[in-house]
Amino acid sequence: MAVHKDTRLTFQETDEADKPTATYVFSGQDARSKESPMRVDVMQDEPSTMLSTKPLLATLSDIFLPSGYPQSVSDDYLPYQIFDSLQAFCSSIAGLLSSRAVLQGVGVGNADASPTSALLLHILQDTSGRIATILFAHRVGTALEPECKTYRLAADVFNDIAMILDCLSPMVPAGVMRVSVLSTAGILRALCGVAGGSSKASLSAHFAKWGNLAELNAKDSSQETIISLLGMLVGSVVVSQITGFKTTWAALLTLLTAHLALNYTAVRAVQMTSINRQRANIIFSTILDSPETESKDSKIPTHAEVAYQERIFHRDGALEWTSKSHREKIGTAEIGISVSQFLKNASRTTSSSYKTSIPMEDLHTLFQNEEYILFVFSQGNYTSSKCRWHASILLKKGCTVPSQLKAWAQALLAVRVLTGGYKHPEFEDLRHDGVGEVWNSVYVVVQQTLEFLNRGNRMQGYLEGLSAKGWEVDIAALETGGRRRITSPI
Repeated sequence: MAVHKDTRLTFQETDEADKPTATYVFSGQDARSKESPMRVDVMQDEPSTMLSTKPLLATLSDIFLPSGYPQSVSDDYLPYQIFDSLQAFCSSIAGLLSSRAVLQGVGVGNADASPTSALLLHILQDTSGRIATILFAHRVGTALEPECKTYRLAADVFNDIAMILDCLSPMVPAGVMRVSVLSTAGILRALCGVAGGSSKASLSAHFAKWGNLAELNAKDSSQETIISLLGMLVGSVVVSQITGFKTTWAALLTLLTAHLALNYTAVRAVQMTSINRQRANIIFSTILDSPETESKDSKIPTHAEVAYQERIFHRDGALEWTSKSHREKIGTAEIGISVSQFLKNASRTTSSSYKTSIPMEDLHTLFQNEEYILFVFSQGNYTSSKCRWHASILLKKGCTVPSQLKAWAQALLAVRVLTGGYKHPEFEDLRHDGVGEVWNSVYVVVQQTLEFLNRGNRMQGYLEGLSAKGWEVDIAALETGGRRRITSPI
């Protein structure tokens, strides 16, 4: 069909974030001649001038930030990156000071120093570091992702201690002691590499919203490169001006203090959406402490509220009842453990056999329709206020993440009831119900708490509320050790 002379065709162009960038207007084609050229008018939605800073900022954004920023990343990406870049700057300068100390320690400038000795020292450091990498990855490999914030900060603690040891090395007598100090520094750097690399991968996966993980990592490398270059430029001035013993240590300790403080602030800014053990404690104690009449949406804490309450370094497996103004440790818990570990909590072992008073048959019947088995053990005098409780959770084969969250919520609730701290009509005087046998009393608590969570699909409602609030209830983050599963008898 012919296009009339006055007809105009308009196209609007947008970027990855759906922001208008330009408008194209096609007009002026003569209907009698299809070969006549059309006029194209281009209207920039963001006009640029020689004095405008927008083109420069846009260019820098394209180079160093993920495509589609800020829509393509989570809200906590920018605060984290700002502090992460500042800490990298401090680390670069401190690294130059420690490197100078290492060169002094291996004999640079000393005519009696042997290049072969320096090479052998490097080989020893590298060997010990590689062995430490293997052992560390084996020991904490499964905990790196659930506890990525903890290990992200721990990595920098390892690195800073290594720098201090490097600076101490020239003061240590040559020989075995100096080799030991430098080897220890190499081991700590190796641990830093494992903890830092793995935890940063988990954080990057959290930040990436558009499936742009590879690009986000690439842009993060670009940011680190430019920051390291700036740090080296400034550091070259620092190391040339600071040569005295006292001034070197003052500068180093100042830089390392700022480095750790900035790292801590960066990690605190991250609002993870997965539910690990500490976040599960905060979330479920908040929900269970809320009045029954309160709406489901208001019971569920937000990511920001949980991030504000969680600690970076905390005891793994601790059961803590948390409120906005108070945190109380009420016991410990293990999840996904082996049956032998479960039985050792209250058993006597003879060769390959166990003698236990745990009511396994009753527990099997009670949890027949669940994907886990839970029991709570007393550590100390049952009637004493100082009695500590330990919850052990066996997971059945095919156990889903929602069931793991339910198991942890029940463990937290059961221990809270046993300590007498949960005020709810259904659990009044449940701990002191007159039953003489401690196992019977605990079994009653386990039974009642399971019925409480199942009644009216209460737990299912909690999980739906968490999902609606943006919590990832399908990502496994509760198991930090060996992951064992059991098959229930038919």
